[in-house]
Amino acid sequence: MKTIRISIIASALLATMSTIHAEEDMGVIHVDSTTIDDRFESKKDKVSSETSIKGEKVDEKKAENIQRTLQSITGITTEFTDGDSLKIHIRGVENQVYMGEKPGVAVVIDGVPVFERTGSVNIDMDNIESIKVIKGGASYLFGDDALSGAVIITTKKGAKNAGGKVELEHGTYGYEKYLAKYGISKEKYNAYIQASRRTKDGYYEDGDYETNYLNGKTQYYIDDTSDITAGFEYSKRNKNSHGTVRGVTEAYENPKSIWTPNNENVKDYASMFDVELLKLFATYSKQFDDNKNLLVNVYQYGDNTTFYSGYADYIPIKDVDGNIIGHQKITDPKLKPNLNEYEQVQRGIKSEFRGNNGANGAYMVGLDLRANNYKNNTSYAMDWSQRNYTTGIWNEYTKGTVTSNDETDENVYALYGEYKYKINDKWSVTSNLRYDYINLDYASDLSGLQLEKSFKNLSYRAGANYQLNDHIAFYTALSTGFRSPSIQQLFAGTINPTGTVESNPNLKPEETKSFDIGVRGKSDAFGLKHNYEVGLFVMDRSDYIMSSVGQYSSPVSGEHSRYENIGGMRSQGLELSVQSELSEKLTSHLAYTYIDAYFTQYDNFNLILGSKWGSYTVVPYDLKGYDVPRVSKHHLNVALDYKPTANFTISPEIDAISPYYADELNRFKVPGHAVINLNLDYKTKIHGYDTSFYTRVDNLFDKYYYNTARASGDGNNDGAYNDEDISITVNEGRTINFGLQVKF
Repeated sequence: MKTIRISIIASALLATMSTIHAEEDMGVIHVDSTTIDDRFESKKDKVSSETSIKGEKVDEKKAENIQRTLQSITGITTEFTDGDSLKIHIRGVENQVYMGEKPGVAVVIDGVPVFERTGSVNIDMDNIESIKVIKGGASYLFGDDALSGAVIITTKKGAKNAGGKVELEHGTYGYEKYLAKYGISKEKYNAYIQASRRTKDGYYEDGDYETNYLNGKTQYYIDDTSDITAGFEYSKRNKNSHGTVRGVTEAYENPKSIWTPNNENVKDYASMFDVELLKLFATYSKQFDDNKNLLVNVYQYGDNTTFYSGYADYIPIKDVDGNIIGHQKITDPKLKPNLNEYEQVQRGIKSEFRGNNGANGAYMVGLDLRANNYKNNTSYAMDWSQRNYTTGIWNEYTKGTVTSNDETDENVYALYGEYKYKINDKWSVTSNLRYDYINLDYASDLSGLQLEKSFKNLSYRAGANYQLNDHIAFYTALSTGFRSPSIQQLFAGTINPTGTVESNPNLKPEETKSFDIGVRGKSDAFGLKHNYEVGLFVMDRSDYIMSSVGQYSSPVSGEHSRYENIGGMRSQGLELSVQSELSEKLTSHLAYTYIDAYFTQYDNFNLILGSKWGSYTVVPYDLKGYDVPRVSKHHLNVALDYKPTANFTISPEIDAISPYYADELNRFKVPGHAVINLNLDYKTKIHGYDTSFYTRVDNLFDKYYYNTARASGDGNNDGAYNDEDISITVNEGRTINFGLQVKF
């Protein structure tokens, strides 16, 4: 309640500012940056590299997940296994991690910062009004974890949602989608509600999933200058985890991740995810005159996730009295010893006021208050046994025993703003500043341990825009991003005093500095209409937090490690996008990205050969100058929309990436690939209803390639580091889905 009271007072103060600042119309100068709403969208004088996609384009792709939409945006890479969830990375940042960490990208939906405990993001593809991607450090607007940028999604609203819609879709590997929506639009309000369900048996062993969405939104016009929008989204998802195939031989022979006695590591460490999400939000908007506006957004985002994890070798055999009389080897990979129950609630209120202070200046002031709570409970999911092969003694573990039960409160108090000034008819400059105070409180119910740590961070952006003429504009910007250490990184040894990882409460936040320079504009070359943007970027990441023995490398026997600010990387390259009207019937979109991402500091990589429980060898490396893994230097996406008739659209797409390394040591280069996707859509009227028949084909020519490939050590413990140690998820091949949509 304290947070809410502070927010209401701050919002009132911001509203009062409207009587102090900005009486004159500033012409083309407007502050369009916002963390709440997209109604201020204007690209003419932006200073950062940004890409926007309208919801209509998202709908046209009819994609199973958001990957096919994001791959048409320069600078974006996605880590995708299957289903409807994936990790989003920008410009190669965080491509080297893969075990549930934050992705270094702020994801915001309807003003609500979204972070799921799995590190992935799940987005309802049927409810997108717009997608905007800001590239480069974006903490000046979004605060923590916006190291490399932000993805801002606005869900559908407004009068165009009036009426009903039903949609059915069936396809390869048992894919099914069912959707129903109904909306109304009146003079004072509009509203809609939508329900959808997606299921799939899956190509992979244990690759099935089920996703259910229920969402709605209403917008009420209080008067001619103010409105309030409120919405909710509930999603319930169940999915198993097929894991990865160990080694290139197994990937070719058993690409579906089939469990085999000789390859017991093909299953994920974690599986059987049950995810329940609930997002609630309300946004108030007040327009005081042509150039002054107040936005206030309140939200709550809840994530309840349970899953099973770990490996167990044996289960006890008991007599009728419950006494252990022997042990049985586990052969079922689904039997995992740990039940993990995560519950997190993110609550917040944001307020932004924008206006002008004369003909040539504009400003925005914002307040961001968050009260987040994260609960973790881990217990044994079954009776299981583990033998100490040195002593021969069996350790017995009992189902229901709680092994961890802790809670972390995260409170964020942030003030941010933007000022834009028009120097003359050609030049404008923009500056941003944000101050974050982050406080973490940790408590363990098992040990009674209580810990606290706080951080203060200052983020900024400074940029300029030069409008050469009505068709060409040049831009440049310097921006920053940060990510604070987690409680587990700060106090690992205190939380788990019997472990091998020590505490380090002196950790500093990670930082990025990004520099962008580019040109965007319009052209009528060769009698054709083109919109284009081309830019160069450099992003430096410093104070990268990693283990003192290397990322994903455990200390050897008798030694300890701790988290330290000892890593760094640089990402630099070129981004080019061109949208063209080639004729009345044919349009095209081209997106090309060149990324050179490499480590600037990584002198503690330890390669362990052999088994740490037997004979092993530790080989140290300094990886400075090595390429960041899983980042292709070249990515090309070309899409066409051809309308041979007014009702029929053919949309082929080529997506191609160059080879990339699967590991930090740059030993194993994964071949590049090019795939062709195809969408067919025929629209007509049946009994007066707008009806659409469509087909989506992914990987038209059934290309064999890897969705993901990663390696960090001797995975099969055979004493050699080779391509049989790579963990691989093979692409499922060609998929074909057929759909029917009816609007009424």
